[in-house]
This record gives sequence, structure tokens and C-alpha cells, in this order.
Amino acid sequence: MKAAAARAAFVAFGAVTVVHLGALLAGAGTVAHVTKPALMPLLALYAVLSGGPRLLAAALLLGCAGDTLLLADGGTLFLLGMGGFAAGHVCYLLLFARHGSRPRHPYRVAVPYAAAWIAVLVLLWPGLDAGMRLPVAVYSLLLTATGLCATSTGLPGVAGGLLFLLSDTLLAGRMAGWPQAPAPQFWVMATYVPAQCLLALAVLAAAAGRTEPGNTGGTGAMPPGPSRSRARTRTRTRHADVTS
Repeated sequence: MKAAAARAAFVAFGAVTVVHLGALLAGAGTVAHVTKPALMPLLALYAVLSGGPRLLAAALLLGCAGDTLLLADGGTLFLLGMGGFAAGHVCYLLLFARHGSRPRHPYRVAVPYAAAWIAVLVLLWPGLDAGMRLPVAVYSLLLTATGLCATSTGLPGVAGGLLFLLSDTLLAGRMAGWPQAPAPQFWVMATYVPAQCLLALAVLAAAAGRTEPGNTGGTGAMPPGPSRSRARTRTRTRHADVTS
């Protein structure tokens, strides 16, 4: 029953996504405004029904808060919306720390992300209002950290993190006065929604892998069960041989 409810929530999320993106392309502002705040709660519902961590639902609902606040015009509301997304990124960072695997060569992964953060910030800086520069710098650092740490959960996490970076770069580019493609909000949402979905799926898979019996979670620890028992038996045997 719970699995069926989770599938229904995911189907509803997909349907609302299609309607929302179609409304953005068609210029149906009212439909786009109504459907946007419904996206992340449906994905959060799917995560909860799938047995995902509560922190994942919190990250998605904080994204909903950011989505809703960004619907209104005004610098204060925009900053509050950015704060909602920033809090969501903190949730993701905690999730990746708990459920992600440790990379063998972390610096090789970190350097390209750090270089991308610096390059984008340098390009954005001249076009941003003075009051937005520091918030954008701090937020983009959290966003980049999310993308980097998402690599610890495999390819879905990598793709989700990169799409999130692309989406928010497109949004920041609008703020900085960069040239825009037709229907710019469509491209922002067409990258943002899959980003959140892929990150959620990556966390769900990583969390499930951590809780499965016998899973090491990439820590190198010996799994419980027969293997560990056999290891103890061999240890006792060697000890008996030595003492005898």
C-alpha cells in the first residue's frame, strides 16, 4: 500500500512538472504560479512514503519555500527565498555526509568545482547590485558544495548537482543582465526540477544502501553476518595455534 502511494506521489509530481513547464512555454502565468509551489511538496511526499530520511523532506520543503518566495517581486523576498534554498543546501550537505561514500581522490573532484565557482562569480560580479553580491557569493558557495558532495552518491547525484548549478547560474545571469534565451524561466525550471528529483533519488538510494544488512557503505568496515563470524573463528584458531 505504501509503495503504491509513493508511486502515485511520484506520478503526480511528474504530471505537475509537465503542466508547469508547458505553462511557462505557453506564457500561462497563472497556471505556472499555481503549479510551482506544488512541485517540491509532491517530491517530498514521495521521499517520505519511500522511507527516506526526514532531512531529505526538509530540504525539498525548504526548496518549496524558496520557489514560493521567488514568485513575488522585491529584493527582501528574493533574499528570503535565497535563504530558503541555502537552508535546503545545508540539509543536503548533512545528508551527503551521512549517506555518501568517501571519494578516493577528493582534491581531484574538488578543484574543478572550486574553479567553476570562482569563474562564475567573477563573471556575475560586475552585473550584480552591490547589495546582492555578498549573498550571491555565499549562496553560490553552498550550492557548489552541494554539487561537489553530491558526487559521493554516484551518477544521479553528479547529474543532479550539475543541473542545480546550471539552473541557479541561469537565474543569477538574469539578475546580472546576461543575454537571455527565449522563455528564460522555462530553462531555469527545466534544469531545477530534474536537479531536485535526481538529488532526492540519489539520497534515497544511498540511504537505502546504508541500511541494508551487510552493506559497508563504502567505509571499508566488515559487514555483519557469516563473514564476520568466520573472521572471528579464524582469529580464535590462530590464537589457539600460537598458545599451543
